Amino acid sequence: MYYIPYYGNMPMYNYGDHLVYWTLPYQVGYANSAEPSRFSNGGSIEFKDYGAQPLVIDLENATKQNDTYRTALWTGKNLQITLMSINVGDNIGLEVHPNVEQFLYIEQGEGLAQMGPSKSNLNYERRVYENYAIVVPAGTWHNLTNTGNVPLKLYSIYAPPNHPFGTVHVTKADAEASEAGYGHGDE
Repeated sequence: MYYIPYYGNMPMYNYGDHLVYWTLPYQVGYANSAEPSRFSNGGSIEFKDYGAQPLVIDLENATKQNDTYRTALWTGKNLQITLMSINVGDNIGLEVHPNVEQFLYIEQGEGLAQMGPSKSNLNYERRVYENYAIVVPAGTWHNLTNTGNVPLKLYSIYAPPNHPFGTVHVTKADAEASEAGYGHGDE
């Protein structure tokens, strides 16, 4: 029997279950960590805007843990991620973003998504549930209403960013007060 040192009895490793990411400054984090409510650097989730820094996060858990109406999690030059929690029976509010594309992803709850070419013509309606995505083209009027019995937890991705760096709106009233008229253009 011949022994080939390079091809025989080699140890096999399953790296697929333990994806490793290096974060700054040189800390290791595991994508499939046993502690899902933590960042890749081992710290607890801190709800703040991480700006244009590299970020690895369990976005599902962060979204579900967020209790504010809107918190900017990451704002870069061309993209922004916000976390949202919409109270039972409440809605985002009818709005339009003339030059911004928007992607919303439902992590918890259920709702009604409405879109259309004008404020008075929301001709596209769909029921949405956990794991549903909503894509809003620029210039499209839209609203999302929580029709369930638990807070509607979602994240929104804007391209380009739609809110100032560091935006935190604890309640919908806070958002309306700070953005009076912003994003609510004419038909």
